Amino acid sequence: MSQKFFVSTRKIIGAGVNYKEILRITNASRPENPVIFFKPISTLISSDEGIIKVPKVFGKVNYEAELGVIIGKSCKDVNPDQAMGCVAGYCLALDMTGMDFIVDARPKGLPWCLGKAFDTSTPVSRFITPEELGDPNDIRVWCKVNEQMKQDDSTRNLIFTIPELISFTSKYMSLEKNDLILTGTPAGAGPVTDGDIVECGLGDIVQMKFHIKNE
Repeated sequence: MSQKFFVSTRKIIGAGVNYKEILRITNASRPENPVIFFKPISTLISSDEGIIKVPKVFGKVNYEAELGVIIGKSCKDVNPDQAMGCVAGYCLALDMTGMDFIVDARPKGLPWCLGKAFDTSTPVSRFITPEELGDPNDIRVWCKVNEQMKQDDSTRNLIFTIPELISFTSKYMSLEKNDLILTGTPAGAGPVTDGDIVECGLGDIVQMKFHIKNE
């Protein structure tokens, strides 16, 4: 598969609040089902582009490092025990999020998709084969800002596993080849500002580095 698999991506599906540590910190209950949101394809950039451009409309933008799952074939209404057969591979992703917009919209019961939608807000790494990644259910996800570690956890602590995310989502829509599922971010997500340097990785397998630029 192409290193720039996302050229053919049709959907970006995100999972929110999907690490156990976040529930512990916030003293929140386990969600009954995955919390699913979408991001536009226009948010995608490759790891070699190097700059995340933050629109001036946002006052607070958070970094969120994640394991991305790349769908390998069309599927619909799959069971969890069949779901991994739909996976082509993986990537490292950053889900950059306009938090001030989301914090304002959520209590009002309003859609918060604009907080996830700005250009360059979904940087992704090269394509990672299943063989190279190893066990996707125990991969370290980490993120640094200005060389200070901010996020560091393992996918073994996901609330909803990769098969569960695929199965749940596929009950509501068809998943297509090269669709990207973002599995959620560990605790520790926080704000960045103009000039900050964000580095993230999946263990020692792949890393990305981006400069933040306010526009």
